[in-house]
Amino acid sequence: MEVLLLGRGFIVTLICCLFKLSTATEIPLSVQQVPTIIKQSKVQVAFPFDEYFQIECEAKGNPEPTFMWTKDDKPFDLSDPRIIVSNNSGTFKIPNEGHISHFQGKYRCFASNKLGVAMSEEIEFIVPNVPKFPKENIDPLEVEEGDPIVLPCNPPKGLPPLHIYWMNIELEHIEQDERVYMSQKGDLYFANVEEKDSRNDYCCFAAFPRLRTIVQKMPMKLTVNSLRLANDSSSSTEIGSKANSIKQRKPRLLLPPAESGTASSVTILKGDTLLLECFAEGLPTPTVDWNKIGGDLPKGRETKENYGKTLKIENVSYRDRGNYRCTAKNFLGSTTHDFHVTVEEPPRWTKKPQSGVYSTGSSGILLCEAEGEPEPTIKWKVNGSPIDKNPFAGDVVSLGEISFTNLQPNHTAVYQCEASNTHGTILANANIDVVDVRPLIQTEDEENYATVVGYSAFLHCEYFASPEAIVSWQKVEEAKPLEGRRYHIHENGTLQINKTTEDDAGSYSCWVENAKGKTAVTANLDIRNATKLQVSPKNPRVPKLHTLELHCESNCDPHLKHSLKLSWSKNGQAFEINATEDGRIIIDGANLTITNVTSEDQGVYSCSAQTALDSAADVTQVTILDVPDPPENLHLSERQNRSVRLTWDAGNDHSSPVSEYIVEFEGNKEEPGRWEELARVQGKGTTVILPLAPYVRYQFRVIAVNAVGRSHPSQPSDHHETPPAAPDKNPQNIRVQASQPKEMIIKWEPLKSMEQNGPGLEYRVTWKPQGAPVEWEEETVTNHTLRVMTPTVYAPYDVQVQAINHLGSGPEPQSVVLYSGEDYPDTAPVIHGVDVINSTLVKVTWSTIPKDRVHGHLKGYQVNWWKTKSLLDGRTHPKEVNILRFSGQRNYGMVPSLDAFSEFHLTVLAYNSKGAGPESEPYIFQTPEGVPEQPAFLKVIKVDKDTATLTWGLPKKLNGNLTGYLLQYQIINDTYELGELNDINITSPSKPSWRLSNLNSTTKYKFYLRACTSKGCGKPITEEGSTLGEGKYAGLYDDISTQSWFIGLMCAIALLTLILLTVCFVKRNRGGKYSVKEKEDLHPDPEVQSVKDETFGEYSDSDEKPLKGSLRSLNRDMQATESADSLVQYGEGDHGLFNEDGSFIGAYTGSKEKGSVESNGSSTATFPLRA
Repeated sequence: MEVLLLGRGFIVTLICCLFKLSTATEIPLSVQQVPTIIKQSKVQVAFPFDEYFQIECEAKGNPEPTFMWTKDDKPFDLSDPRIIVSNNSGTFKIPNEGHISHFQGKYRCFASNKLGVAMSEEIEFIVPNVPKFPKENIDPLEVEEGDPIVLPCNPPKGLPPLHIYWMNIELEHIEQDERVYMSQKGDLYFANVEEKDSRNDYCCFAAFPRLRTIVQKMPMKLTVNSLRLANDSSSSTEIGSKANSIKQRKPRLLLPPAESGTASSVTILKGDTLLLECFAEGLPTPTVDWNKIGGDLPKGRETKENYGKTLKIENVSYRDRGNYRCTAKNFLGSTTHDFHVTVEEPPRWTKKPQSGVYSTGSSGILLCEAEGEPEPTIKWKVNGSPIDKNPFAGDVVSLGEISFTNLQPNHTAVYQCEASNTHGTILANANIDVVDVRPLIQTEDEENYATVVGYSAFLHCEYFASPEAIVSWQKVEEAKPLEGRRYHIHENGTLQINKTTEDDAGSYSCWVENAKGKTAVTANLDIRNATKLQVSPKNPRVPKLHTLELHCESNCDPHLKHSLKLSWSKNGQAFEINATEDGRIIIDGANLTITNVTSEDQGVYSCSAQTALDSAADVTQVTILDVPDPPENLHLSERQNRSVRLTWDAGNDHSSPVSEYIVEFEGNKEEPGRWEELARVQGKGTTVILPLAPYVRYQFRVIAVNAVGRSHPSQPSDHHETPPAAPDKNPQNIRVQASQPKEMIIKWEPLKSMEQNGPGLEYRVTWKPQGAPVEWEEETVTNHTLRVMTPTVYAPYDVQVQAINHLGSGPEPQSVVLYSGEDYPDTAPVIHGVDVINSTLVKVTWSTIPKDRVHGHLKGYQVNWWKTKSLLDGRTHPKEVNILRFSGQRNYGMVPSLDAFSEFHLTVLAYNSKGAGPESEPYIFQTPEGVPEQPAFLKVIKVDKDTATLTWGLPKKLNGNLTGYLLQYQIINDTYELGELNDINITSPSKPSWRLSNLNSTTKYKFYLRACTSKGCGKPITEEGSTLGEGKYAGLYDDISTQSWFIGLMCAIALLTLILLTVCFVKRNRGGKYSVKEKEDLHPDPEVQSVKDETFGEYSDSDEKPLKGSLRSLNRDMQATESADSLVQYGEGDHGLFNEDGSFIGAYTGSKEKGSVESNGSSTATFPLRA
C-alpha cells in the first residue's frame, strides 16, 4: 500500500496561500499609506538587576512615520539626556542608573505622517520599591492555655506575587493544622493555644520572587501559661481536664473579622481563581464546612484546602456568582458567614474594527463592539483625537459604528476605538486608506516552481490593486487564458493546477488589470516523478525471540534524491534512530532490525520517505508468533467408571493456530505430582472423552500446541475418582534370573500403580515340567520374584503368572517356557591340530563336547594361548595367557597376532551362561620366521661433496635370523620429482653403518633402509641429507670454523638453546601444554642427539611430503609375508576377555596396500652447503 503526501515545502506554501486568501489586503510600502504600529511594549517592570529598560514602539507607513510619546496623558520629551532613543522608530531605553522612579508612569506612543496618526495602547512602566519590614519593638504576648491568639504579619507592599512563610529562627516551618492557620494576608491564627505553642522566635518571612527578595519581620515571643487549680492534691491529668472544661466554648469567627458582620462581598474576575477563607476560634477546635446557598459547588473545579478553612474555585465563570456559606462548629455550637461573590470581567472585543483599502467613491463601514462587566464604554478617535474634532469622520457615527458612502482621499486616516470599564481599557486602530493605483505585482518575475506528477501546483501572483483588479493566467506558448476544471485562480492571484501531468511543465504568465492599467509576471513550472516505496517482506510472521528484518526500497526523482529522508514508525509512533534502551532496535537507513522480538513488537510498521516536494509511505503488518496461552475453564462432565468428558476454553493462540491439545493426568499413587500424557485432541476441538483406569483419583490439565511450541499447562481440573476393579492385565517379561543349579528364580515386571485397578495386589505363580501330565504347582506372592527348586539341572518348565486383587483375578495367563539353573560344563574338547598359516596366524581345530555334558546353554568355545620361548635366542618367556572366544557350536578358530619365530602352548575349553568348563591338554606349536620391523633409527653422520656416511640401529623385533640390510637412495633436490632409485645390499647383518660414494655434490638425497631375514625385508626407515659444494669452498669453511667471531656466535647460539630448553622444562613442570614434536625435541634419543650435535643439522619430519616418481621401485624386493591378522577379524563375542593383561587390545591394524612406502619415525637432516 502506497500513500502519497504533500511535501513540507508545499504544506507551508498551501497554508500561506489560504492565509492570504482570508486576510485583508496589505498595502505595499511603495504606496502612500497611513502609519500602522507593528510592535509595542506591554507592562514594563524596572527590576533592580537589569541593565536597562526598553519601551518599544515601531510602526510602518508611507511617508515614513515620526514618533511622539505621552506620559500620564502629558507630552513626554524624547530629548531627555537620561534616555537613549533608537533611530527610525519610537523605541527608547532607560538606563538603570541612579533614581529611575522619575520615569514611573503610563506611556502612549503616537506614530504619524501626513496621512494620519496611529496610537498604541497604554504601556505602564513600574518602578518597584525594595520591600522592607519596619523596624519595631514587638511586645511579648502572654496568654492562657486554651485562649485564641493572632500573630500579625503585615507584610510590606511589593511587586506581586507575594509568598509568606512562618518559621523559627532556625528556619524551620511552624507546623499548621486544624488548630493553627495562616491567612491569605499572612497572619498566623490559633483557634486555642497549647503549652507547646510557647516560643520566642515566631518569624514572618515575605518572599517576592520577581524581585529575588526575601524579608523577615522581627521575631515575636508567645508565652502560654498553664491553668493551675487550687487543689494541689489533684493529679496533672485531672488539672488538665478541669482546665479544658473551664475554657471550652463554642466557635467564634476570627476570619472574616467580626467587624465584617455575618456577610461580606467578594468581587472576582472571570477566569481567575476564587479563594474564600474562614477560621474560627473555640475549644474543642472547630471544624469548617462549605456550601453554596441555592446551588451546588462546581464539581471538578472546587477544592478545600488547609484542613477545610479555604475554599478554592479555579477558572471562575459567571455561573459561579452567588452566595457561599462557611460553617464553623464544635459540640458546643456553630457560627456561619456568607460571602456574596460577584464575577466581573475586563473589556474584550466582540467586533473589532478592521483596516481597509478603498478606491475613490466606494463605501465602507467600521464596527466596534465590546463586552465586559461592568459594560464597557465605547469612544471613537480619529488620528488620536476625539472624533467630534474631525470634519471628515464619516457620514454616520454611532457608539458601535462609523459608515462611509462616498470615500474621498481626504477620508484617509487612522480610526481608534477604545473600550473601557473599571477593570481596564482596550484599544484598536483601523486604517482607512483611499488609494487609486495600477496593479502592483509583488511576486518576483521568472519565479521557479516544482511539484510531482498527480499533485497540485501553486503558482503565486501576489498583487496590490485599487480599484479592484481582474487576474488571468495563460501558458506562454499558448497565449490564451487557461480554462478547465483543473485550473483555479484564488482571490490573491495564485493559480492552482490540480492533478498535474508532465504536460503541465512550462512557463506561465499572470496578468493583473484594473481601471488604472495592467501588468504581468512569468512563472516556470517543473514536474517531477513521484516518490515510491516498497517495504519487504510483506506481512511477515515472526516467532517470538527471533529477529525481524525489514527493508524499505525507495525510488524517487533524481532531482529529489539529495533531499530524500527515510524514517520508520510503528502504529503511527516514530522510532528514534537507535535510541532504544536495550539496543534491540537498530535502524540503518532503509533497514530496520529488531532482535529478540516480543508480543509488544507486533503492529503495523511504516517506512516514510520525505523529499523537498512530496512524501510517500508503505506499511507492512508484522505478526509475532508465540506459544498459545494456556487453556482455561476446565470442566468435567459425563462421569463414568471408565471414562469422563473434559471440556475447556481455548486461550489466545498468538497468531499461530492451535494444531492440537495434549491432555495430561495426575493420579499415580506411587509418584504423586507427576503428570503423564493421556490423550491428544487434533485441530480446534476443545472437548474429549478420556479413557480411565479403575481405582485412581484423577486430576487433568491441558496443554495447547501450535507451530511455535507448547503453552504452559492449564490450571488443573477438579478431581475425579474411579471405583476399584479386578486387574485388566497380567505381568509381562516373565524370565529366570541367573541362579544356582536345580534352581529357578522367576522374575517379572510388576504391574504399575495405574494398572493395579484396586487394593490388595498379589501375584499367583504356577509351574510344572514342560509337557508333563502332572498338576500345576502354585504359590501366591506380593513381590515380583519367586524362588523354585527343581530336581534336575537346566530342565524346561511351563510357568504362568496371574495378577489378583481384592476384587478378583486378572485374565487367564499365558504360559512361558523357563529353564532351571545351569551348571558348568564337565568335560573338555580334544584339540585335533594347529595349522600354521603364516608367521603370525594359525588355525586351531577341536572336537565339540556332548550336549549332555554342557549342563546348560552352550555359548561357545574359548582358546587360551601363551608364548613359551623365542626360537631366535632360546630365551624362555613368563606365562602370559591370551584369550579368544568363538560363539556358537563350532570346532575351529583362527588365532592372530602371534610373534614370529616363537614357540606357543594352546588349550581349548567350552563355556555356557554359568561359566567355563575344564581346559584341554596343552598343544605345542611353533611359528616360522617373518620379516623384521624397521630399523630403530637412520642418520647421516658425515657428508662431503660426493660421499655420505650413514648409521642405523637394529630393529626392535627381528622376527627371525637377520641376513642383512637393503639400502636405497635417490635424488630429491627439494622438489616433488624423484631421481632414479639406487640399491645396495648389505650382507653383513652386524655392520651398523655404510659409506656411500660417487654422489653428486650440492645435491639433496633421500635414503631408505630395510632390515631383512630369509623371509624378506621389512618396512623402510628414511632420512634426507645434502652433499657439500666444490672443494674450492672447503678451505673457506675450515677457515671460518676457526675464526673467533664464529666460535663466539656458536657459543651464543648454544646459550640461547640452553635457555629455551630451561623455559620449556619449567613450563612442562607447571602443567603447560606443548605438542608431541616439542616433547621429542626436549627429550631426544641420546644416540640420535649425538649425531645431531656432530653435524649441526636441522631436523624436521619429512614424511608428509607427497613425492612423485617410481614408488613401485621402492618395494621391488619386498615379499608379501607381513601378517595383518586381527583379533577383531577372527574372534567373536566379548573382546574384553582377549588378554589377561590387555596387551592385545587395540594393538592390531589392517594391512597396507601393496606398493606403499612407510617411513614411520623418520627424520630429515639438512647440512650447510658451501656454495
